[in-house]
Amino acid sequence: MNNSPIINVHGLTHTYGSGDKAYTAVTDASFTVARGEVFGLLGTNGAGKTTTLEILEGLTAPTSGEVTILGADPLADRKTLRPYLGIMLQSGGLPTELTTRQTLQMWAGTCAAPLSIDEVLADVDLSHRADVKVGQMSGGEQRRLDLACALVGDPRVLFLDEPTTGLDPESRRNVWSLLERLKSRGVTMMLTTHYLEEAERLCDRVAIMHGGEIVVAGTTPEIVASASSEITAVLPPNHPPLPDLTGAHTTLDGTHLTISTDRIQHHTAELLGWADDHNLELGRFTASTASLESVFLSIADRTALQ
Repeated sequence: MNNSPIINVHGLTHTYGSGDKAYTAVTDASFTVARGEVFGLLGTNGAGKTTTLEILEGLTAPTSGEVTILGADPLADRKTLRPYLGIMLQSGGLPTELTTRQTLQMWAGTCAAPLSIDEVLADVDLSHRADVKVGQMSGGEQRRLDLACALVGDPRVLFLDEPTTGLDPESRRNVWSLLERLKSRGVTMMLTTHYLEEAERLCDRVAIMHGGEIVVAGTTPEIVASASSEITAVLPPNHPPLPDLTGAHTTLDGTHLTISTDRIQHHTAELLGWADDHNLELGRFTASTASLESVFLSIADRTALQ
C-alpha cells in the first residue's frame, strides 16, 4: 500500500501584482495531507486560506514553491487530476434558471464516472427540492447544491472552502455527518472554515494561518498543549503584594490581573489561598484551560496589534 502523502506543499508563496502594488497573500507555506485525512485551514479573513486552496485546486499558479496532488502538478496536470478531485468553492455561482436536478445532471456530464443523481441529492438532503429552480432556493439550499456538485464525480480528494457557511445548525450537522461518512470511505479532504467546532469535529489536523503564514499546525490536542491556560480576576484597590506564582506569567493592568500558566490547578489554588488569607474578594474571577478557540483568538489578536 502506498503511504505517501496525497497532498504535498513545500515553500508555497503567492504574490498578487508587482512593484509598489505587490501583495503577498501566502508566504513559504509547507504541509502534507495523508491519504484519508481531513486537513483544515483556519485563519481570519485575508489570512491566505482561500489563495492556498485555489492553488491546490489548480485555479491559480503559485509565485514560488512546489505543490503536488497524487504526485501531479494541479495546474500543469489539471486534465489528468480533474477526475479525482471534488471542489466546492466559497461561492458557486450556479445557473439560476436550471432546477436542482438539471444542475446536478449538467455537472455530472463533466465527470468520467458520476454517481447516481438521486443518491447524491439524498446525501445533501435536496431530494424534495429536485425540481425547484436554483434561483428559488434559499442560500443554505444552494450551498448544499454546491456540495452535491463537488461530490457527484465520486472524488478521491475533496476541497471544501467554507462548506457550511449560511447553513442552519441542523443542516450544518447533517453536512458534518456526510463528510464523516466520506472520510470513512477513504476520501482525503482539505477544508477552510470559520467554525472552530467544525474543525475540531472533522479535522485530523489543522493549520492556523495569519498574515499569509502558517503560525501553528498539528492535531487539536498538540496545538492546545502548546498554549497556556489563563486565570483572570479584578483585584480590590490597595491589595497586598501578589503571591510568587512560580512558572506563571503575571500581568497587572491597574486592578485587572491576568495569569498565563501551564499549571492552572496549582496556580488557581495559590491565588485563591492568597485571597482567602487576606480576606479579599476577587471580582470577575475566571480560570480557563487552553482550547483551540483560545489559540485561534490569540493569533487573530495579532492583527489588531499590527
